Amino acid sequence: MIPVSVVIITRNEAHIISDTLASIASLTEDVVIVDSGSTDETTTLATAAGATILNTNWDGFGESKNKGIDAAKHDWILSIDADEQPDGQLINSLHAIDLTDSSVVYNIRFKTFLGKKEIRYGEWGNDSHIRFFNRTQIKWNNAKVHEKLVIPPGVKTKGIDGFIVHYTMKDIAEYATKMTGYALLNAEHYHRQGKKSNWIKTMVSPPFSFIKNYFFKLGFLDGREGFLIARITAFYTMLKYARLNELNNSTKNQ
Repeated sequence: MIPVSVVIITRNEAHIISDTLASIASLTEDVVIVDSGSTDETTTLATAAGATILNTNWDGFGESKNKGIDAAKHDWILSIDADEQPDGQLINSLHAIDLTDSSVVYNIRFKTFLGKKEIRYGEWGNDSHIRFFNRTQIKWNNAKVHEKLVIPPGVKTKGIDGFIVHYTMKDIAEYATKMTGYALLNAEHYHRQGKKSNWIKTMVSPPFSFIKNYFFKLGFLDGREGFLIARITAFYTMLKYARLNELNNSTKNQ
């Protein structure tokens, strides 16, 4: 065990939370679950595994993650989602890190799965994110969706051996449903920021998204799954801008 806290946000993750908690069992004794109204066995399973449960209203991804960071025992934070599991190599690498320098953040590579198939190309290929950091230096912004870490000047980014294995969706149906929700949330976020949409963005951005992910990023090498991911991502783009245009027009007519 090392002086590190793991923060996980959850809502109805009983199907996977036990496996995720098992993947970090040798890392730390401090796991904070930020749960926003699970109606399944998520919190029961997490409590049985020794995690601390923070029950909260859903205020968006950024604010929920920050609540977990604030409730953690240690300053060094590994921030993961319920369907993200560090592999053995990453756990060993985290044990070996010098934790005396709080001005370093660590960029972690991802292996992403759709069902049982690893997606190696397209939008999901070569994915990496900063997920290990010191809370005295770093926090999430308060975005409700597509949250980002606020990294001040002078903070250094380093790589680390190992992967987070991301079991992102169990099938295409779940992916389509989640992307629809994300599109609507992101449109509302853009609207609050005063961003505009028009027919050009609504019509041109979706096919460009498909071409970029399926051809330029080699999504076709993932076969059927690569094609469907590129199609659904393009639909997400169309829906996001169409909804933003709708919100902008409703404001004008008030």
